[in-house]
This record gives sequence, C-alpha cells and structure tokens, in this order.
Amino acid sequence: MRYIAPVPSPAYDWSSRHSVLTMARRTAALLNVLSTEDGPDPTAIAEVLLAYGETGPVDLAARDVDGMRTAAALLRQVFTADGVDGAAEVLNRLLRDHTGPLRLTAHGGRTPWHPHLDLDDDAPWDEWLIASSCMALTVLLWDRQLPPGRVCASPSCPNVFITQGAGPERRYCSRRCATRERVAAHRRASRSSPAHR
Repeated sequence: MRYIAPVPSPAYDWSSRHSVLTMARRTAALLNVLSTEDGPDPTAIAEVLLAYGETGPVDLAARDVDGMRTAAALLRQVFTADGVDGAAEVLNRLLRDHTGPLRLTAHGGRTPWHPHLDLDDDAPWDEWLIASSCMALTVLLWDRQLPPGRVCASPSCPNVFITQGAGPERRYCSRRCATRERVAAHRRASRSSPAHR
C-alpha cells in the first residue's frame, strides 16, 4: 500500500505555528528586543511579532512600545526567579494582577478557537503581551515542572531564553554566547598554567 501524506488543515497549520513552546519563544524574543539599552526599535518589535505569526501590518505607537517595555520588565522576573517555585510565584502574581479570566476566542471567526487571558480581543499590546506570555510560560512550567526559561549565563549577555527542549540543560541563549565563554575560559586557564608563566 502506498503512503499518502495527509494534507494539513488550516487549523493544523495555525496551531502548529502557535504552539505553547513557540509562543514562549516569542515571549523570550520580545523580552530581548524590548530590553535593549538604547531603547527598543518599533520596527524590530514588529519583525518579531510578524516572525511569530502576528498578521501585519503591525503599527506600534510610542505608548505601545512603552507599555510593552513595562510588561517585559515584569515578565523578565519569571526568567530571573530562583527555581521552579520562584518562577511559579512570579507567574501567580502576574496572573492575579495583570490578566483577566481564561476565555476562548476565534477573533470573530478569523482564527481557530484558542485561549486568551487578556480582557478583550483588541486589548492594548502591553496587556496582550503579559497575558499571552503568562499563558505560555505557565503551561511550560506545569508540563515540565521546571522553570520555563532563564537569563544567559554569559556575563556580557542580558538575553533570556526558553530552556524547554531535549538534551542537557542549557546555560546560554545561543551557541555564540556558549562558544565565547568557552574560549574565554580556555584563555584564562592557558594564562594561569605553569607553561605560560
């Protein structure tokens, strides 16, 4: 019998692009772009939103960016928390103080049904960011019983990342940061070895 691959339905495509893990990774990407020292670039924020499934165009006013930056600072506390209990405490506080009741929406029939914690389908960007991020990070913590993310272990990198996935526990946000730290450690060890004295 010949194998015929199933044709994915539009709902399947939508849900695979909007999985909990993908939405958590979107949270980390947004936190990183919103936490830049010289201030976030609205174009860079829009690029992240579009890359993670937001339909365009994404027009962000200065007040939208300011609100998202405040929300990002609150969400960053999940990534800096000590262990799973600390991350759960932060998420519980954010859920209590910044989200509405759990509800299902299909955005007037434009999307498949999915959960929301913001108060309205047209909620402001900062409310949407904190609600959707809390949803994804909460489900990851619940599923794995581990903190959903952390801050890069490189002293020169402030980025956050999602730790969920196969393999050993990650310490760095990227291979570049991991390589840079390994090279620096090797150089420090070489300088302190008896052969270099």
